[in-house]
Amino acid sequence: MGRFKVTGDDMRTLKKLFILTTALFVADIPSVMSGSLEFSAEAVVSLNQQDVRKTQLFVGEHAVRRDMLVNGYRMTEIVFPEQGLALLINDHTRSFQERTFPGVSKETSESPCGQIKDSVCEKTGEETIDGIKTEKWQIVSDENNRKTRTLHWIDKDRKLAIREFFPDGSVAELKMIKKEKVNSRDVEKWERTLSRPDGQTIKSYQWYDTKLKIAVKEELPNGFYRELVNIKVGKQPPDLFEPPVGYIKEHAHKQSRY
Repeated sequence: MGRFKVTGDDMRTLKKLFILTTALFVADIPSVMSGSLEFSAEAVVSLNQQDVRKTQLFVGEHAVRRDMLVNGYRMTEIVFPEQGLALLINDHTRSFQERTFPGVSKETSESPCGQIKDSVCEKTGEETIDGIKTEKWQIVSDENNRKTRTLHWIDKDRKLAIREFFPDGSVAELKMIKKEKVNSRDVEKWERTLSRPDGQTIKSYQWYDTKLKIAVKEELPNGFYRELVNIKVGKQPPDLFEPPVGYIKEHAHKQSRY
């Protein structure tokens, strides 16, 4: 099995493939909401050993809130996936903005069709791989005026991509290595191997929380990782998902009180 040094372009491609084709991931809001439990946590993302970013995360029944520091000021994003609505709240200016996007239902978020835009996506059957029941999906996209086709076998229970075929001949396989505890939570450790036609491989890892039904930790090559820590399961206060009283709603040409 060959090894190779991962370049910047390789990393960008790997991250895109891994994020788009893994149906559940901590940073994907529809995916985070696909579980049945409400919770709060701190999301930690490291692009390398020196660049570490932290975000407070609150997952409610119908919305997700993320608090972050930008230039020393707190910014808050509240997303309502099913409504297709997001609020961006600026504590420094005591104001907020609204933006809309195509709504994503829980059913749509549990299939690859809800993860990739501008493509033709269809379920073509069901197969069992290493004892795991999967749904087989085909996605056809336009890239540089050329049709490309990918195949994805999605775990029916966990919604993880167990096997994938890409246009360049690369194949990705996801296998569970063991069960263990991470931050006092029961998780399954999975290894993802991306094999290229020339025999070169890239390995990455994710830890799937069996209660939250999402991946709570992920490691990619070159020091990139992300993780949920300080997870606290419980009903989230409704006012977390509303703009603070008195904040101004910003419009393109005028302002009004919320």
